[in-house]
Amino acid sequence: MNQTDRNRGPIPFNLLPDSAEVGSRGELRIGGLAVDDLAADFGTPLFIYDETHLRSRCREALEAFGEGAAYACKAFLCLAMARLVHEEGLHLDVASEGELHTAIAAEVPGERIVLHGNNKSLGELSLARAHGVSRVVVDSFDELDRLRHLHSVDGVVASVLLRVTPGVEAHTHEFVSTGQNDSKFGFGLASGAATTAVDLARSNPGIDLVGIHHHIGSQVFRVESFAQALEIVVGFSEPLELPELSVGGGLGVAYLESESAPSIGEWGDIIGDACERLGVKARVSAEPGRSIAAQAAVTVYSVGTVKELAGIRTYVAVDGGFGDNPRPMLYGSGYTAFVPDRVTEPRPALARIVGKHCESGDVLVREASIPDEIRVGDLLATPVTGAYGYSMGSSYNRIPRPAVVFVSNGSARLVVRRETLEDLISLDVE
Repeated sequence: MNQTDRNRGPIPFNLLPDSAEVGSRGELRIGGLAVDDLAADFGTPLFIYDETHLRSRCREALEAFGEGAAYACKAFLCLAMARLVHEEGLHLDVASEGELHTAIAAEVPGERIVLHGNNKSLGELSLARAHGVSRVVVDSFDELDRLRHLHSVDGVVASVLLRVTPGVEAHTHEFVSTGQNDSKFGFGLASGAATTAVDLARSNPGIDLVGIHHHIGSQVFRVESFAQALEIVVGFSEPLELPELSVGGGLGVAYLESESAPSIGEWGDIIGDACERLGVKARVSAEPGRSIAAQAAVTVYSVGTVKELAGIRTYVAVDGGFGDNPRPMLYGSGYTAFVPDRVTEPRPALARIVGKHCESGDVLVREASIPDEIRVGDLLATPVTGAYGYSMGSSYNRIPRPAVVFVSNGSARLVVRRETLEDLISLDVE
């Protein structure tokens, strides 16, 4: 392996799920179970979620933001996750008909669901209204017209939050910035569109306007950005005397040893202090997603190829790739890696961890510190993959998507089965 002058130690446990511990063989255990045993039982690639970790973060969000807290399902959603979030007292923030259908199939009542989306179809709005979702976050004038039309058909009135864009740069990747004036989301405050939207909503018989919503972006570390946006939005929302105000989500999480991020509780304290200072009378809610799910999971792969390019680098190819974690390819996101059955070993070697997709950009970790003597057949894992991995994944090259297991107190349960080759052709028409 290529060596670096940095003698990297073992993977830091602050990047691993809450229940992570070292077993008697020096192996990583999550939820009381050895990761290498789970890989043997369920195969690789495999997402392993610490269920206790998920529940703990849900409770932290509930404590920080009260009963208005909603889990942003786009981070990760399946039937088991929907049920877990509901059991812990959070609403489910869904952003598509598919996410809404999943929540309904999980028997989450409508009053515990919030519908998002910048281009909601009549079908999506009809399903949401029929299921009695608690809030529809309206994003455009066209959507206001659609709700008026649907009301003329069935007389149903939707409780609505208007999403506004405060014109705040979130200091994150441009692809996940949403609060700037040039955004596909929401009604601009600076342009006057938000004021017009309020007037139209209040005169729309299909709408009960109950609040204002804003969101400045994802993977935000600079908490002052949240306070800055809140100050701008409150200047608009409070004179309206509406009962609700949502600050959205976007709290960042640490993916690398060099990173640190506020906890959900610290984020709640910052928002609470700002609201008190600004004299906010509305009930304040939030929509954490990444900060609940990301650190709860690791992805485990099997090494299939180790390729030494003398004087250049070492490539370690695994049996997954951007099909299960597209974030490095989309955003240049950084991850780290470790060998789960040698979790206490230092990681002095340097390699590029790549996937098996037929793309040069299929890189999971550009410069991974790993133990010496990685061989074909070894397990390799990446931490902090619980958010925007499986949910953004694909079956590109017709590579089946991984399985997902929840582990807790010495038990594992399969919550998403591995995609099969037959699944891949199930939609094809002869």
